[in-house]
Amino acid sequence: MLPRVGRHTRAVRPVAVVPDDPKDEWVRQLYRQFANQLSAHVLGLTKYDRQWTEDVVQETFIRAWKHADKLDQRPEMLRGWLFVVARRIVIDTHRGRQVRPIEIRGTDIAEDRVGVSDKADSTVDAIVVHDALRRISADQREAIIETYLKGHTVDEAAVLLGIPPGTVKSRTYHAMRALRRALRARG
Repeated sequence: MLPRVGRHTRAVRPVAVVPDDPKDEWVRQLYRQFANQLSAHVLGLTKYDRQWTEDVVQETFIRAWKHADKLDQRPEMLRGWLFVVARRIVIDTHRGRQVRPIEIRGTDIAEDRVGVSDKADSTVDAIVVHDALRRISADQREAIIETYLKGHTVDEAAVLLGIPPGTVKSRTYHAMRALRRALRARG
């Protein structure tokens, strides 16, 4: 006999029960055990961006589920693995955001205000920085040129300039302060 549902009768068909993957229950337990700790940790890494934190935590547990058979099952090892994976996800996301162009909606800006890149701004910036570099001492200027403009490490700059690495660091530090003052003076 068919059970009555409202005004209509319908047959109740048995639902095929598919056994859960053992990894599913394992990751549920893992989530119950570590989700709060992981969320608190990731919240600090994302500078309290709750949506980003939720995304990172979710992705971390998905990766745990994918690698369940390869993970050391001791709680302290699992916790460490989760925290490292979450940190790497945050770093990768941050790096991805840096290289991706800024997304703007069409309603955010007027079409006639879209900037076209040209070399004028970078040329003016170069002139201003060049002028500011002329206002600092020759020793400081050499340290800045070798480390910032040519991209050498402190040790490489020290060899090239024939001075100790500590002197390069000191000159670079004082040169940057002098440059900031010179640039502020120019507006």
